[in-house]
Amino acid sequence: MVDLESDVFTCTPSYALYLAETAEEMGHDPRELPISTVVFGAEPCTDPMREEIEERLDVTGIDIYGLSEIIGPGVSNECHEAQDGLHIWEDHFLPEVVDPRTGEPVEEGEEGELVLTTLSKEALPVLRYRTGDLTTLDYEECECGRTMVRMDNVTGRADDLLIVRGVNLYPSEIEHAVLDVDGVAPHYRIDLDREENLDVLELTVERAEDTDRGHAELREEILERLENVLSFTPDELTLVEAGGIARSEVGKVQRVYDHR
Repeated sequence: MVDLESDVFTCTPSYALYLAETAEEMGHDPRELPISTVVFGAEPCTDPMREEIEERLDVTGIDIYGLSEIIGPGVSNECHEAQDGLHIWEDHFLPEVVDPRTGEPVEEGEEGELVLTTLSKEALPVLRYRTGDLTTLDYEECECGRTMVRMDNVTGRADDLLIVRGVNLYPSEIEHAVLDVDGVAPHYRIDLDREENLDVLELTVERAEDTDRGHAELREEILERLENVLSFTPDELTLVEAGGIARSEVGKVQRVYDHR
């Protein structure tokens, strides 16, 4: 990037943070790299993670969405001006949002499973393809002036639902709650086990490298936030030092490990 003066970088959200860490290890200040924009996709990205990417690299973070069954990257993307939802290119794709349990359309603005129909694809057209991705649709005109419908950032997948002793949770909900805590790095791990026929969830959270907050204080705030936001308390919460959770160098990051 330094040699070629690269201006735009496209990757998964987790890889953008891995890049920042690697740059520091190589003796570079990530904020002084020539890139000004990071286009990320292929993984859900919560607002706290986006803020971390923008802060660590001094860039504008733009979310992009696509899937191999439809076209790959390019079904929708955020505009640089507003960063407020991903514009779906309605001249090529007809979007719907349905209840993932019943398949019935939901009310405008209500979260559900994204369904896409291709309008211009000739070799392999797709009719009402259920993507499995959870989002909402916004038909209001964007601040940038574009009028195409916008989808919200994908909050998770319909098949990502974790049911732990009767409590329904999505990993992205846990991520959003935890990353709002000051002193926490955007890296976490969820381990699911079964003990004596009961589901057990262990949450591992990484401390931010520059935080001076103690383990006990961080632990208490994380547990309090999970209870207040999700009415949920993990069976075990482990805090590790910066770099204590393995990074994904290739492909999508794995957050959930189901050992049941």
